[in-house]
Amino acid sequence: MPNQPTASATATTWRFPSAREELDWRRAAACADLPEHSVFTRIPSEAEPVLRACNQCLIRHACEAVVDPAHTWFDGVSGGRLWRNGREVSRAMPQGAPGGAAR
Repeated sequence: MPNQPTASATATTWRFPSAREELDWRRAAACADLPEHSVFTRIPSEAEPVLRACNQCLIRHACEAVVDPAHTWFDGVSGGRLWRNGREVSRAMPQGAPGGAAR
């Protein structure tokens, strides 16, 4: 018989990650300690603390890539933006802010 590599020498053991392992990236998110109802809200005023956290988050872009809001019809905050049914919710500029409405 020709020399054949053994299964142990060539095979790499691969397994599906557990649900806990799949969510490990969230531990590094700036929103990790914020209440879930704020992260998964559809209401802009409730999302503000999470959106502020996103501004300094190191995994902001990865968050949006993993959640893929536009294709999953996501509701909540991902990647520094608020989403409703997979569409970005525009944020009104506060009064007195540059570019905001003045009355």
